Order: sequence, then C-alpha cells, then structure tokens
Amino acid sequence: MGLRKYNMKNIFYFISAVCIFISCKDNKIPEVSNIKIELTIYRFEQDFFSMDTANILNELQRLRTKYPSFANDFTTQILGFDSSIPPDSLTKYIRLFIKDYRFVKDSADKLFGDFEVHTKEIKKGLQFVKHYFPAYNIPKQIITFIGPFDGYSDILTADAFAVGLQLHMGSNFSFYKSDVSRDIFPEYISRKFTPEYISVNCLRNIVDDMYPDKSIGRPLIEQMVEKGKRLYLLDKFLPGTDEHLKVGYTEKQLKDSYDNEAVIWDFFLTNNLLNNADQNIVKNYIGDSPKTQELGDGSPGNIGAFSGLQIIKKYMEKFPETPLTELMNKAPREIYSQSKYKPRT
Repeated sequence: MGLRKYNMKNIFYFISAVCIFISCKDNKIPEVSNIKIELTIYRFEQDFFSMDTANILNELQRLRTKYPSFANDFTTQILGFDSSIPPDSLTKYIRLFIKDYRFVKDSADKLFGDFEVHTKEIKKGLQFVKHYFPAYNIPKQIITFIGPFDGYSDILTADAFAVGLQLHMGSNFSFYKSDVSRDIFPEYISRKFTPEYISVNCLRNIVDDMYPDKSIGRPLIEQMVEKGKRLYLLDKFLPGTDEHLKVGYTEKQLKDSYDNEAVIWDFFLTNNLLNNADQNIVKNYIGDSPKTQELGDGSPGNIGAFSGLQIIKKYMEKFPETPLTELMNKAPREIYSQSKYKPRT
C-alpha cells in the first residue's frame, strides 16, 4: 500500500482548526435553560406607598403579614427605626417618609412598571449559579422597595433579593443631579444608579455570600487577585451582560484599560506596589474612586481589580479544567505565580 504525501501547510491549518475548536469548546457558555428556578417578584413599594396614612399601625401589621420577614427589616434596618420607638413617633415618621419620597415612587412607577426584564436577567443568572454550584441555596423572591437615598440599596436576605429602586432611577434622575445628592454620591458612583446594574448587583451579592472577601489588610497583589476572582465568577453568572457593567467602568474606561493593560501592569511593577501592605497606599488601587491618580484623569478607579481579573483570566487559560470552587479557594499568590501574567506592550 502506497504512502500518501501530506501537505504540511494543510496539516498546520488542520491542527490550528482543532486547537481553535477545543478552545471554543472550553470557553463555551453552558446550556442552563433546563435548570428550573422558582423566582417570584413582590413589589413592596406598591403596598407601602398605598397605605392608608390615617391608620399607619394597622397598615404596617398588614405588611408584616404579607412580608413576614422583610417588613420588619424595612422599618428597622432600611428606614432605621428602633423597635422601641413609640407608636406615635413611628406613625409620624412614616407619614413624612411617604410624603417626601412620593416623587421617587411616581418616577419608579414609570420606569419599573414592568419589572419582567430584570426578573428574567436575575433568573438566568441563578440558572448559572445552580449549574456551577448546585448545592447553593438560591433566593426564591425578588422584593422591590424604595428606601432613603443614603441608606441600603440592593440586599441579599435569607430568602430574597431586596432591590432598592431609589438607587436605580437612571444617572440623569433629577435628584442625583442635585447638590444634596452630590454631597452623598459623587458622579463616579451615581452614574451606576441605573436599571442595568440591578441584575449585576444581585448576582454580585451572591458571589459575596458564597465567598466573603477575606483579603482586606493583605498586600496589594493578594487583594487584586481576590477581587479578580470575584469579577471572574460574576462573569460566569452573567455571561451575556456587558463586561464594563460587571467591572463597574464606563465602556470607554474599560476599552482604555485593555488598550493600556501592559502600561498599567508596568506601573505596578516599576513602583514596587504588588507586595505593599500599607492600606493607605493599597486603597488608591482597590475600591471605588473617581480615577487612579497616577494614571491620569481619564483612568478609572479600582484599577487593581481590573488587573486582578486579567491575572485570573490568564490563569484559567493555562489551567482551563480548574473547577470554580478550586479557583475561588486557591491562594492568590499561587494563582499569580502560576498564571505567568505578563501583558505585552
């Protein structure tokens, strides 16, 4: 039998095609549509603002019956009323709150009259949570509410996502532009007060519940990698959501960060920042801030988390079979060392 002569160029293309196929297969978004999720939406703000203000105490009892755990949390934790507050004072303050926040409720009715799009996004995210972490006890309710602007927004309770609509009214909402609001929320924070962040914040709360961040106080590189882990896991839960929302940047900030990825990393290296444990320095690169001072006015804050995410991505490229549970529990320095992260200029 004669030997067939193979064209080496064709063999190269074939091998490349196989590698691409394998890579695509490894990065393929898993099919989760068959995972059943029970998720019910409750509009607490509708019931709260429709209370008969002439009979507040009885109305509150009605809310406690319908929302057995959340109603008490709302009055004590979100509104901040001590459980020992006299009934007359409680009645007075709730009437005042309803009056002062009526304009928020009216605007929210227009913006969130139909909450279905957000419910679908959260439900889809929970399907991915169940796919990757089948034993995790996921919430079965979404409860929307309107609370004080300077209070809680998105909360994960024992059995529900509690979504504070007052901080999702859109970056151009009139109150966010007021001097009072600017004293509480700088623009780099209030620009994220949009409906698009509802599902992101809800699933981020799941990530934090699964894996509380214990890296606070550690050297910068460890905090960077830990923040990167959480962003990577959030991306797995919300694969169809724009990355800039999950990272917390504007689209331009994210693009510029990728365009300057090597410059950012070189900055950390040349200034010997990775092993710095001085939290007064670390805080300049971890957490929300208007910009990274040393990188210029157009740069985003929390740049350390961006680099941490790239380290995780590089690690997972090298070790694609790593289960998410193993990744999340792996020592950050070990991840950094094994990733061999070195972006090209």
